[in-house]
Amino acid sequence: MSHAREARCLLRAHRYGVLSTLSKRFNGHPFGSIAPYLADYDGSVLLFISGLAEHTKNLLQNPRVSLLTHDQNDPHIQTQGRLTVVGEAHPLDGREPYEKRWLRHFPENAQLFELGDFSFFRIVPQAVRHVAGFGQARWINSHFCAAPSPLALETENLLARINAEFPDLIKACIQRQGISPRHWRTLDIDCDGATVIADQKMLRLNFPSLAPNAQSVMDMLHQLAEKNIP
Repeated sequence: MSHAREARCLLRAHRYGVLSTLSKRFNGHPFGSIAPYLADYDGSVLLFISGLAEHTKNLLQNPRVSLLTHDQNDPHIQTQGRLTVVGEAHPLDGREPYEKRWLRHFPENAQLFELGDFSFFRIVPQAVRHVAGFGQARWINSHFCAAPSPLALETENLLARINAEFPDLIKACIQRQGISPRHWRTLDIDCDGATVIADQKMLRLNFPSLAPNAQSVMDMLHQLAEKNIP
């Protein structure tokens, strides 16, 4: 797995990060806040934030931001993998292209779509600092984002098909992580892997290699599951 893809997989595995903006109130002083985020199909970062929030006011004046994410459930902060995305955050037109996917990951945000002051922003990565573990730190300055692929347009139909026709395939993939779920569902698909809910916990299934379309996704899932399929 390339360094860029390894870093993208880490970014996709989490839902919250520390968003650092340049303070409008305090003349550019660094300002950190906790923000939910979603890695888009290419690995750029989507934010759904309120115009009333301090960080939104900051980035509208100066779009330069960074986002730090790590495994909040792992107590070994200094030795675990973590990642900082450095880039600029810019507003996106409309909500409709992103709403359905955002709500799959954040169903608790449904009521926010009834409010007029929330909107989507995209952080386009200029550089990424990836710490894979102790003594394994690197900058990724180019080729972090994946190339455009048909998968973004195929995901909705693919998810419906996987959940309806291939639940045992997904269960076998989950079992490869040492988990025997009682309830599970595939939540999302991207070129790097699948996001699943197993017994109310979110898990990532990283593909062995890049999957740019629906057929390659099915191939990757079978490769992940093959040791557990009779």
